[in-house]
Amino acid sequence: MAAPPDAPAWSPWRAVIGFGVISLAADMVYEGARSVYGPLLASLGASALVVGAVTGAGEAAALIFRAVSGPLADRTRRYWTLTIAGYALTAVCVPLLAVAPLLGSAGLTGAAVLILAERIGKAVRSPAKSALLADAAAQVGMGRGLGVHKALDQIGAFAGPLLVAGLIAVSGAIWPGLLALALPGAVAMALLVITRRRLPAPDSPGPDSRPSAAGTSSGRARVPLPPLFLRFAVGTTLCTAGLVTFGLISFSLVGRHLVPTAGAPLLYAVAMAAGALAALATGEVYDRVGPGVLLSLPLLVAGVPPLAFGTSLTPAVLGVLLWGAAVGVQDSTVKALVADLVPRDRRATAYGVFAALQGAGALVGGVAAGALYEHSVTTLVLVVAAVQAVALGLLVPVVTRHRASR
Repeated sequence: MAAPPDAPAWSPWRAVIGFGVISLAADMVYEGARSVYGPLLASLGASALVVGAVTGAGEAAALIFRAVSGPLADRTRRYWTLTIAGYALTAVCVPLLAVAPLLGSAGLTGAAVLILAERIGKAVRSPAKSALLADAAAQVGMGRGLGVHKALDQIGAFAGPLLVAGLIAVSGAIWPGLLALALPGAVAMALLVITRRRLPAPDSPGPDSRPSAAGTSSGRARVPLPPLFLRFAVGTTLCTAGLVTFGLISFSLVGRHLVPTAGAPLLYAVAMAAGALAALATGEVYDRVGPGVLLSLPLLVAGVPPLAFGTSLTPAVLGVLLWGAAVGVQDSTVKALVADLVPRDRRATAYGVFAALQGAGALVGGVAAGALYEHSVTTLVLVVAAVQAVALGLLVPVVTRHRASR
């Protein structure tokens, strides 16, 4: 498919930047909301277990449903349709969270449904968008391209929580901050229309696609995903299971009076800045040295609970920074290796399968973290450390074999 004659196609770098700016606006929306999920749910009557379950289930929904949307994108090649639909769902659901405090006893249920719906929007768009983005990033350096995209993404993730924090500080309530996120949501949708005209979905696989037994596009779609990819997915799933949600972290910080409610989105913004730096740094190292940089992920994840759930503010802030760095690596450099492990025309499917496994880890990890937090923070710290030791043991041979194949 060719770009319309009045809208010449963008260069690879411009395409990467285009997707990055869309993500910047969209991240203002959903990361601004995620920064106050803990205090919001608590204000509606949720316990630590409920907060862990809802936020964990939200992350699981954002990942597990990609096992459907990823293969659907590859099979139908409607990459842009799925991308736009997913962003639209997020742009609508987040501002509606402002209504939850007005619903009385139904507020907690309503908020939980909207949080899950917003995360499903993420699931609908992510594999298709990642496949489109990977096409451009492959031409400028996969790690570098995805790192730059993630850095732009994190600028929005930094600005959104700051906007929410400011409005909470001024109004004394959470709902005005959520309602204001309708504006960047509208901007994201407008930017999608512009980018769609300059970067239409590809009609055919590129020259790096691997041949199939059938020798056709449909035959390629039936080729099993490489075993090395599946091993990598399992190892990083354990990382996702061990990475406690910011909803639980903010619930703890506000509940223990280490920060005020308006301080939670400020800390989230700082975490997003750390994620941007981690994405840029690890992406550059990935392109120059190889995937060994990903072995840092289990170490980052293991360091979060003992710091974030500490008894004073300073170690808690350090824990939040580690959490942000881990999220940055997961959402950028980890995806670079996924793209390098599978054929191009199977990337959306691979991203979907990969995310589904991550989602299972997020769901189990979110519920377990909430329950363990209520029982014993020390036990939570030890369990996360043990799980990350297993994850590291699984990732080392994957990185070694991929380096040898290169």
